[in-house]
Amino acid sequence: LLRRHPSLTKPQIRTPPRGQTAAAAPRMAASIDLTGKTAFIAGVADSTGYGWAIAKALADAGATVTVGTWPPVLQIFQKSIASGKFAEDSILSDGSTMEIAKVYPLDAVFDTAEDVPEETKNNKRYAGLDGYSISEVAKAVEADYGKIDILVHSLANGPEVVKPLLETSRNGYLMASSASAYSFVSLVQKFGPIMNEGGACLSLTYIASERVIPGYGGGMSSAKAQLESDTRTLAWEAGRAHGIRVNTISAGPLKSRAASAIGEKGTKSFIEYAID
Repeated sequence: LLRRHPSLTKPQIRTPPRGQTAAAAPRMAASIDLTGKTAFIAGVADSTGYGWAIAKALADAGATVTVGTWPPVLQIFQKSIASGKFAEDSILSDGSTMEIAKVYPLDAVFDTAEDVPEETKNNKRYAGLDGYSISEVAKAVEADYGKIDILVHSLANGPEVVKPLLETSRNGYLMASSASAYSFVSLVQKFGPIMNEGGACLSLTYIASERVIPGYGGGMSSAKAQLESDTRTLAWEAGRAHGIRVNTISAGPLKSRAASAIGEKGTKSFIEYAID
């Protein structure tokens, strides 16, 4: 993850070689030492997604791991950790247990506290929570850890993802772009100044950015294409502004909780088709 001359490093969009599947269990033994490095992973809410797997790999390499979790599921996630529900999924290669140093509430569709509408503030799923906009979380992380070394964007949302593009509304399309693509721009904006030189920013893209994937609708394919385009520009700009690198990885289909929910009831889910 960490190399010298970040501003000269070409951003890469990485896809598994033809014939290989990304669904295979990852080999957790780390070949790099990230002891003393701090990571913030945006978009971890259970142990089935890529965010958790990335957190585990970083912890296995010795990094201090912090995460940002969507407020409506924050309590469930914290209770699951405390109850040991994720205990088996937390075992590292040396037999020790992954420790998440801190969990921050994060809603990545809000850049500042002023962007949060009253409707959201009064929503019972946000009750008792504040400081969950991207800028507020960045300030909280800085107060707790100073500068960090690794920033991971592992989140996406398209409210109309089950709709074909031909049936997607303007609002649904823009919401997908906001939550799935611009959120990465905002994260790099707000976290870039608190990252050590040589640090790494990473997001997760998908092959639907360049190929037709039936069932992955609601503007999500467009959002992934936007994410890849933004990665190239951010690599140029953030490399020179902060001395950090920006990349995205196309890791392939994963039957996570969120992906499994895409599809009509009683039919094969989108992700099952993708994996097949």
